[in-house]
Amino acid sequence: MRPERPVLRARVPLRVSFAGGGTDVSPFPEREGGAVLSATISSYAYATLRPRTDGRITVESHDYGQAIDYEVGQRATLDGTLDLPKAAIDRIMTLRGAMPSDGFDLFLHTNAPPGSGLGSSSAVMVAVIDLVARHCGIDLDPHEMAELAYHLEREDLGIPGGYQDQYAAAFGGFNFMEFRGHGEVVVSPLRVRADTVHELEHNMLLAYTGRTRVSDHIIEDQVSRYETGQQDAVAGLRAQRDLADAMRVALLRGKVDEVGRLLGQAWAEKQRMSSRIATPLILDAVDLAMRTGALGGKVTGAGGGGHMIFICEFERRHQVADALIGLGLQVSEFTFTDHGATTWRGQR
Repeated sequence: MRPERPVLRARVPLRVSFAGGGTDVSPFPEREGGAVLSATISSYAYATLRPRTDGRITVESHDYGQAIDYEVGQRATLDGTLDLPKAAIDRIMTLRGAMPSDGFDLFLHTNAPPGSGLGSSSAVMVAVIDLVARHCGIDLDPHEMAELAYHLEREDLGIPGGYQDQYAAAFGGFNFMEFRGHGEVVVSPLRVRADTVHELEHNMLLAYTGRTRVSDHIIEDQVSRYETGQQDAVAGLRAQRDLADAMRVALLRGKVDEVGRLLGQAWAEKQRMSSRIATPLILDAVDLAMRTGALGGKVTGAGGGGHMIFICEFERRHQVADALIGLGLQVSEFTFTDHGATTWRGQR
């Protein structure tokens, strides 16, 4: 008789990207080396795994309003319904050393929808990997979780994108990530002073455009422009990489105003990577924010919609917020978190 297994819960943070986004998308990192500066925030992907004894697996997603039910050992069909958790479950349960399972219920929920620019899909993938691996008696470190999540999303499922989201979710905190050839990823946690973090939290705003970019093919367009040698796209990507490093230095030196100005430069260079990144609403939002007290602002994902971040003069942050709300954006304050993927035993 197998020992009773505990209920497991996971909380994985979402992230904001300051600079370098796009340089983590193949083939740029393999050819020229990419770099991204990002930080995780106090918004999360949540997951609960409750063991069963009848040999069945169920997965329910609150965000999608979808559920699936199948037998342990039955290979799930990747048909567009909850493919992320299905792919992770199949892979984990067949890893060498995995303990057999009598089944489980898996419940998923996130604070932001897919395509919102906060890395929510990758955070869900990391949460599922962490929970199912622990349920099967496998202990993965953050790098292993992130690497597996990348391969599942980008290779097995063919979802366009880069490396940064999986590693941000798994590691947490402020990170400077470098992307090199042969899939090499170097994550350097930044020891940002507490007063700098507090100042950033006081001066920043998160604004949701109300539109996701899932079907906009922005990443594919960016890759195509780079591979065909279009000058703007190539220059924009190289500048993004350099700005990520410059922002890293400014952040470690506690120069929040300089980080704000560099954020504005990163937005200007990001627009060169694809004509689909900026929309009239996004352009109006940045222009209005700059006129009412922002030092810089940009979209925090691929673009075309999703979330935007702004660094403001604190005394005028409320004016920026009011202006963005008047434009129809959903504006919120946020805090940063040092913790990446976190799991614990729940109560039945």
